[in-house]
Amino acid sequence: MSAANVEAVPLARLAEAYGTPLYVYSRAALRQAYGALKEALLPFDPLICYAVKANGNLSIIREFAELGAGADVVSEGEIKRALAAGVDAGKIIFSGVGKSRHAMEEAAVAGIYQFNVESIPELHLLNAVGREQGRKLPIALRVNPDVDPRTHAKIATGHKESKFGIEMTQIGLALDAVRGLPHVDLCGLAVHIGSQLTELEPFDLAFATVAGLVRDWRAAGFDIRRLDIGGGIGIRYRDESLIDLSAYAGLIGKHFGKLDLRLALEPGRFLVGPAGILLSRVMIVKPGVAKNFLIIDAAMNDLIRPAMYDAWHDIVPVNAPPGAATENWEVVGPVCETGDLFGHDRPLPAPAPGDLVAILSAGAYGASMSSTYNARTLVPEVMVDGDQFALIRRPVGIEEQIAWDVAPVWSR
Repeated sequence: MSAANVEAVPLARLAEAYGTPLYVYSRAALRQAYGALKEALLPFDPLICYAVKANGNLSIIREFAELGAGADVVSEGEIKRALAAGVDAGKIIFSGVGKSRHAMEEAAVAGIYQFNVESIPELHLLNAVGREQGRKLPIALRVNPDVDPRTHAKIATGHKESKFGIEMTQIGLALDAVRGLPHVDLCGLAVHIGSQLTELEPFDLAFATVAGLVRDWRAAGFDIRRLDIGGGIGIRYRDESLIDLSAYAGLIGKHFGKLDLRLALEPGRFLVGPAGILLSRVMIVKPGVAKNFLIIDAAMNDLIRPAMYDAWHDIVPVNAPPGAATENWEVVGPVCETGDLFGHDRPLPAPAPGDLVAILSAGAYGASMSSTYNARTLVPEVMVDGDQFALIRRPVGIEEQIAWDVAPVWSR
């Protein structure tokens, strides 16, 4: 992927065909990321469950399903998306701290791989669902190992202050509860300490804790045969060090290689983040005394990560002449919020209205977190395959959004 093309397709051609803002994904990049992870972990033959929350487009889910992936889901809607995209129900893991009863029922009927249980009340609710359906539901207890993942506070999930997982001090209570619940089958253990991890040490600490728990639970009489090691492998947005996949595999072997477990993991960002860009067009060039503002037609409702996490995404001009002189710009959107900003003091060649810019590494938590704030259109999404491209999500404009609203009976 270059500043001017995605695979063999010029970005200018896509902008002409679909307008801007526009999400563009590289099919080759999706498949390469999955292949690299699968090859690194080949000795363990794990179940790779794509984390649908990263990007729930059916075409993207389908790409991974065709490669053999399952899905990690956190809602009834994501279960239905995964199934609609062709994911085998027996490869779906249902995670999340607040599963609704109806979602549990739907997942049980579908015959999913397992429920990752995050609290004792959830155990009892699942047991009731199993009793009503005459089933014994496969579960893994998600533990919170109290490990600092060294990532952004809003995507850290493995420390004891987090809402996720069962705290170490409550594990005994959870195991006692399981013994009295005949309609759940405690077959596994799950852990996920956070997203966008760029160091191995947090994984090492969490895996050591989990391996000890597997041994302890087996000694206590539980048939632990599955282990979900979560996701969280980071990508490069700016200058981050990347985790070496062979070293990551080495950690897995070190802690779990002799435990005879069916391993699963839940990558999301790693698989889709680098494969996507948000293509935008310059609207207004606004030089100022304190700051120069470059106002583009993408906004925080299209990609909220910079506003929500102060996240960095590289912003590159499309078809800029090589070696052109640059000056610093505040790259902002048109939404009526000061936080509608994609980058501070970004060095860019002299821009002009109509120029195209590409916001990189936007495949994860971009389109999936977008909204219609300011009554803006939900932007279209396109996938590129070599010199071919196709629309994979149509835009949702204001006319359709207005049709969503229903007048109360007294105003009709």
